[in-house]
Formats: sequence, structure tokens, C-alpha cells
Amino acid sequence: MSVAAIGIICKAPEPGRSKTRLAAAVGEAAACELSACFLRDVAAAIEAVPGVLGRRGYGVYAPAGAERIMRQLLPAGFGLLLQAGDDLGHVLLGATRALLGAGHDCVLLVNGDSPTLPTRLLVQALDALREPGDRMVLGPASDGGYYLIGLKRPHPQLFTQIAWGTEIVARSTCERAADIGLATALLPEWYDVDDIETLRWLQDELAGHSTRFRAGGLALASRAFLKAAPQIGP
Repeated sequence: MSVAAIGIICKAPEPGRSKTRLAAAVGEAAACELSACFLRDVAAAIEAVPGVLGRRGYGVYAPAGAERIMRQLLPAGFGLLLQAGDDLGHVLLGATRALLGAGHDCVLLVNGDSPTLPTRLLVQALDALREPGDRMVLGPASDGGYYLIGLKRPHPQLFTQIAWGTEIVARSTCERAADIGLATALLPEWYDVDDIETLRWLQDELAGHSTRFRAGGLALASRAFLKAAPQIGP
């Protein structure tokens, strides 16, 4: 049976080092707790992918030495893979190579900051990726980056000389795929929670008030924390 690797690209939640833009608005402790909740919720979305599809979750984490923190946050069946360097392109390419090298037929890499990421988008990505022929699956994020990239083979061109952190990342990645003749399947847009504005988006979505993002995941950990922390409310 083919088994896909679904890796969460993440940093172990630590006060003062987690979600620094969000911390400026809600405080270091709350930002750290939210980061942990986001990881739990994304892992739950991965766990909800039907097992018959063949999948295993991974935490692709930094820094070294944070294994205990990651083990406490992620489901017992998840593997751990230390990130390859600090540059995001190196991290993504390194994770793709390592997970394919471990025998997985394909790899999905997702960010750890989308707590309501719908499981259906992961299933859609797997279905698209397992179509015949080499291809890329990309989930564009609202900020111009992407929340998911799926590959069957490592393609260094997709991860080099990309202006990470800008609004052109997803577009540049699609252009790079076209340059090397790699077919691309695009998923619906979703969002990352990186600052106070996108935290408000999350709160609106969880309250059922979002007009932009609907039918997202339950985000039980994030929901519970926000409910218990009214000072973070709108």
C-alpha cells in the first residue's frame, strides 16, 4: 500500500520565540500557547484523513533539542524530522527528499499556522498528487504564499531563488513549475494566522461570521484556548 507523508513545517512553541508578530499584540505567553494549539489542530486535520488513503503525519521541526516538546504536541503515530537548515527553501527541499527517501510515494508539506485547515483539502491534494505523471499540488495562501505543497519528486528549482515571505511566493512557484514543465494542480485558497489581523479572521471563522473562509476544520484546541482567554477577544 502506498503511504503519503504529510509533514507540518513548524517551530517548537517557546515563549519569546513563537509567533513574534502575534506576540507583539497578545503577549509572548499567549502567542506561544496559540502556536501550540495551531499545531495540535493541524495534526488533528491530518489524523482525520482516512487511513485507507495511506498517510502518515510528521512534524518537520526546529530547533534541535525540541523533540520532547514536539512529542507532547503531536499524535503518537507522527514521526519527527529535524529541519534542514534555516532557509525555508532548504527546509522544504530537505524534507521532501528525506520523506521520499523514507519510502513514501508522495509528500505533502503544510504550514503549522492554519488551525482550521480543512481535512478535505488534504484529501483533495492527495487525490490530485496521485494522478498519473509527475506533478505539483499547491495550496495558495491569502498572503500570497502557500499553505501546502505536494510533490512526488524533489525539484530544487521550486525552492531556490524564491522571495520567501513576500506576496509573490505562490505565483513564483507556479511560474517555476511551468518553466520546468511540471504540471500543477491548485487547491482553494486558505490562510495562515501570523498577526493580529489574521487572528481576527480565525475568531470570525470560529464564530461562524467569516464570509471568506467557510467549512473549515473544528480547530478544537484553538477554539478552547480563545474561549478561555477573553482578553484576546475582538
